[in-house]
Amino acid sequence: MWELVKAGGWPMLPLLLLGVAALAIILERLWSLRRAEVMPAKLGGEVRNWASRGQLDPSHIESLRRNSPLGALLAAALDVRNKPRDVIRERLEDTGRHLVFRMEKFLSALGTIASAGPLLGLLGTVVGMIQMFLGILDHGLGDVNQLAGGIGKALVCTATGMIIAVPALIFHRFFRSRIAGYVIEMEQEATALLDALENTRAGAAPAPVATAAQATARVAAARPTPAAPVRN
Repeated sequence: MWELVKAGGWPMLPLLLLGVAALAIILERLWSLRRAEVMPAKLGGEVRNWASRGQLDPSHIESLRRNSPLGALLAAALDVRNKPRDVIRERLEDTGRHLVFRMEKFLSALGTIASAGPLLGLLGTVVGMIQMFLGILDHGLGDVNQLAGGIGKALVCTATGMIIAVPALIFHRFFRSRIAGYVIEMEQEATALLDALENTRAGAAPAPVATAAQATARVAAARPTPAAPVRN
């Protein structure tokens, strides 16, 4: 194995560094994008119960914000729960963009590794081939078997670049797909919370104020009727 690394020459060093970086990103994103970490089970239902019972003190909301990305999204809606629905929806959209950016952390780097790995491997192969042909130019063709072995060693960089790029590309697409699925489910939970807030406000709406004419009629009806005068 070490002989193949040495045969690839100096381009193998950045390729190995890319491989280590890709592995670290994949492991970190696999841990961070777990469903229990992003969308804890039954969290949306619990928040809707809080809203319906009026248990929305600042400590509850702040604890919810630190719970998970879904909790941060729902907490953003609760911060402006007394505003019109359009205002709450704008707050949800702004918060959602920030949350998606956080969930996509390091994915751009992983995509770059998937694209740069084969190119860097090809560069190493081209450098190796150039060095081999310059040696032939200086010392002649020599042994054909040795020439074939030199070509094989030069292709080690290309193979290494592909070995790094293929898993990086697969996991890059996989994480993108998982995040897109989370976004759809978070939108559904946010819409359900908006409906619950509207229902709570409608149930707590004050009774309509009586008009002036209705108040006057009630006062007149409440007055005692004067007794008729007695005739002698």
